[in-house]
Amino acid sequence: MTDARNETSTKTPGHDQHDSLRDRASHAYESAVNRAGETAETSREALRDAAHQTGDFVESNPLSVLAGGIALGAIVGALVPRSEREKELLAPVGKKVGMAAMAAFAAAKETGKGELADRGLTKDGAREQAKSLLQGVASAASNVGNAAAEAGREQIKTGA
Repeated sequence: MTDARNETSTKTPGHDQHDSLRDRASHAYESAVNRAGETAETSREALRDAAHQTGDFVESNPLSVLAGGIALGAIVGALVPRSEREKELLAPVGKKVGMAAMAAFAAAKETGKGELADRGLTKDGAREQAKSLLQGVASAASNVGNAAAEAGREQIKTGA
């Protein structure tokens, strides 16, 4: 029994090599797990920073974001082909919407012209107002010039 115990307790060179390989593999595994954890944490922090920066940008530039979203939607809409079924279903709706938009535009145009005319803001009315304004400015400039000349004459009379 003593011989058997000595044989099991004595390590052979192959056994040492096996233990060494196992230790190196274990160490490599632990190192990889640690690096993966560090990388995941770094990625989470970068993602949080990007989310905060995006939120700040959206808050400070909401119209730019809206315009960008509309542009992106238009691009995607233009790139995605319409199916025959969509064309069949949406063509009548598109025609109705187009006709309604044209009618609304025409009504708004006529109403706007009427409102401006009621306030005297027609082409002829604007021309008359501009003419009257220029005449008023010319008259004021003339009066200022006359007053300045008269004040200068008075100064010369009293100063001489």
